[in-house]
Amino acid sequence: MHRNPIFFRIILLLILIFPAIVYGKVNPEQKATINELTATTSETHLIVFGTLVNSFTSEMIETLHSGIPLRFSFFVELYKMTENWPDELIVAHNFQHIMTFDTLKENYRVTLEEDNNKVLSFRSLFEAQKVINEINGVRVEELKGLLPDHRYKIKMRAELYQKTLPLSLHNILPFLSWWDIETDWHTITFNY
Repeated sequence: MHRNPIFFRIILLLILIFPAIVYGKVNPEQKATINELTATTSETHLIVFGTLVNSFTSEMIETLHSGIPLRFSFFVELYKMTENWPDELIVAHNFQHIMTFDTLKENYRVTLEEDNNKVLSFRSLFEAQKVINEINGVRVEELKGLLPDHRYKIKMRAELYQKTLPLSLHNILPFLSWWDIETDWHTITFNY
């Protein structure tokens, strides 16, 4: 009996794509967002604070417990705003929060890149999640780089998780991405 190889390729492709379609959907009520974004000044710098919400999925926790680190990448942009003129990008930063799970010691470690790669250890997943979700006094720009009596805008977003297709199939099917989780840009404006 001669079998059609195209038929088997189509079946294989459907087997690979179906989980991405079914499991890749994010509940809009559970969409990851940045809340409470606030800008203030220290003695020398403009700094930001904020909190990520809805940032974890059960698959991310399973991945973490299997020994693969979770990397949350944050992107911050500062613009000077001028009326009737395009916003001027002053500075753009990115930094990561990385969570690992030590299976032997059964503890979680969170590395904060923006704080000189400070490493914090936790026995509880809940406590580790609180820290990885906090944006706590991140330096954006030196105050001497800001002009008094001008309006500024800070934009921030986060990329929380990215999983690609096995065997580099994401290069063949670039329109399909599995479980990418990222926030929208969150924006605040202020006068300095």
